[in-house]
Amino acid sequence: MRSGVLAVVALLLLAGCSGEPEAPAPQPITVNVAGDVHFAGSSAAALGPGGLEAVAGVLGDADVTVVNVETAITDRGDPAGKKYTFRAPASGLGALKAVGVDVAAMANNHSLDYGRTGLQDTLAAGKAQGLPIIGLGTDVGAAFAPYRTTVRDNRLAVFDATQVLDTSLATAWTATAEKPGLASVQTDSGRARLVAAVKAERGRSDSIVVVLHYGRELAGCPTDDQRRIARELVAAGADAVVGSHAHIQLGQGFLTAGDRTGFVDYGLGNFVFYAERRGTVDSGVLKLTLPGTGGVSAAAWTPATIRSGVPVPLTGDEAAEALQEKDSLRACAELAATSGGQARKG
Repeated sequence: MRSGVLAVVALLLLAGCSGEPEAPAPQPITVNVAGDVHFAGSSAAALGPGGLEAVAGVLGDADVTVVNVETAITDRGDPAGKKYTFRAPASGLGALKAVGVDVAAMANNHSLDYGRTGLQDTLAAGKAQGLPIIGLGTDVGAAFAPYRTTVRDNRLAVFDATQVLDTSLATAWTATAEKPGLASVQTDSGRARLVAAVKAERGRSDSIVVVLHYGRELAGCPTDDQRRIARELVAAGADAVVGSHAHIQLGQGFLTAGDRTGFVDYGLGNFVFYAERRGTVDSGVLKLTLPGTGGVSAAAWTPATIRSGVPVPLTGDEAAEALQEKDSLRACAELAATSGGQARKG
């Protein structure tokens, strides 16, 4: 009898039945991403009661929502020597969290507008308001570290980095092993660090989104640098690469690089911003569906317009026209409308 039991045990072990339960398969999740946010000028209306109420239903309608916060969160420090400097109170992060924002992406050319003091206050405000900050940290490791969470067994990582920094401030603002600052991909070494981090993350996360501050202001087609880093990140393992900075919208669609296909939006446009001109008031929220098995299974754009500094979702004919306009931007971005489609050449 004993030999029979041992034989059964041996057969179970050979069949790979160790008695430990298999890890559950990831289920699809949704991630919202929105563009540039500050609270200067008319956009300070977002800080008041009901300031972002119009867009709350859109922002909160996802498992995870990320926005690009393009301002220092501080009331201290000295302004950097540049034309435009932005700062906002900690209540700005609270206002974003209240309408469904889960992560503040802060690798950009304004989050250190008030120096090291402003950086310290920004990180402290994120903790106090319970809103995780990415792209900015106490050293280079912290700055490049992704936000990680697990939803329905789908392990998500969101990275953030900037390719845009004022030349005179780039060295001072870039995080290193010895000093705090931003996750910068302005240099080849910074870009290689981000690509390597995404590649390494593929071994521990099911879904990977990279948020980038890049491109050229008011340029409606992506630059060669934007195209290059998007290809590198998708090939390395990013399921989606989503950008801001141009202050107008750019094309979105699917990009195949190497043996992988990912979704790319080169420019979301402004979101909470003191924009007034045509193009700069065009806004919206990108919703990505991430199956957890690679790539993006669906991408939906909810168009909005900025009125008195805050975004208001469009409806009816206005929404249809805005969707057509966003779709038309795909041509010069050379992206495909579907994951198996052919990109149109612009």
